[in-house]
Amino acid sequence: MKAKLEYIWLDGYAPTQSLRSKTQVRSNFGGTLEECPVWCFDGSSTGQAEGNASDCLLKPVAIYPDPDRSNAYLVMTEVLNADGTPHVSNGRATIDDDDNDFWFGFEQEYFLWDVDTKLPPGFPHGGYPGPQGPYYCSVGASNAFGRDCVEEHMDICLEAGINFEGINAEVAAGQWEFQCFAKGAKLAGDEIWVARYLLERTGEKYGFAINYHPKPFGAMDWNGSGMHANFSNGAMRDLGDEAVFTKICEEFGKNIERHISVYGADNDQRLTGLHETQSIDEFSFGVSDRGSSIRIPIGTVEDGWKGRLEDRRTASNADPYKVAAAIIKTTKEALA
Repeated sequence: MKAKLEYIWLDGYAPTQSLRSKTQVRSNFGGTLEECPVWCFDGSSTGQAEGNASDCLLKPVAIYPDPDRSNAYLVMTEVLNADGTPHVSNGRATIDDDDNDFWFGFEQEYFLWDVDTKLPPGFPHGGYPGPQGPYYCSVGASNAFGRDCVEEHMDICLEAGINFEGINAEVAAGQWEFQCFAKGAKLAGDEIWVARYLLERTGEKYGFAINYHPKPFGAMDWNGSGMHANFSNGAMRDLGDEAVFTKICEEFGKNIERHISVYGADNDQRLTGLHETQSIDEFSFGVSDRGSSIRIPIGTVEDGWKGRLEDRRTASNADPYKVAAAIIKTTKEALA
């Protein structure tokens, strides 16, 4: 039987990359990553090469069954130059340390976006719904919009074997969130990108595009979208030492630009100090403080200072590979 392999990659668009994919049909495929060949594509059509030297390579890095197609697989890849070196657009290659000591849980917020009205579901044509408040974790047709699409996406991700941890309706109408967890930075990025791909593809059935802009309604009184980055390493999980968390948070405060530079385009529109954010050019941390740059979860404190931190600055359109790379670098510097 022939199998369909959907090769997924990130293009060269700036400042925010888009997902691309194409299908390869193979005979006698056993479902393993080792059987997936390096493939090529026209980089001149994706902002990754010139027309006179257009070939770029797709190196398979992760594989998942594709529940939405018969006898099919999802193959996450990273982009290489024709000589086999990482392409400049390859965020995965920026991760220097990928041992399982670092664990990541990403909370991916987004707006469903009706392709006809150019608004989220729940927004009346030419206007706005009632003020935010009743939409967060809501139920009922007056407050929850697009649930069928969101539920289908969750089912597909679970069937694909992605470590998908949950969903909830978010603070604004038509805004949702899903969460993924993984041990290791590269796997964490793989899982978010494949889950994003499946969300985009599921949205096609419902006439929804997925809007990852961190503040699609500008300065209006609506929450933006983030991708809160929860992280820990062995010292954070095992030592039970408040000083470890303080050192890490203080080191993050010394490296604001390192993080903000990879935390997503137009994030200045979201990080204003309002709507559960800290200002983009300031840094703070605090226990249970959702208005801080880094929140120390109350559970971490109650467990004897064992657990995780949550960097709340990461925008919804950030590349999780680059986010994880920056977090690892700063955390290691703090504890060196």
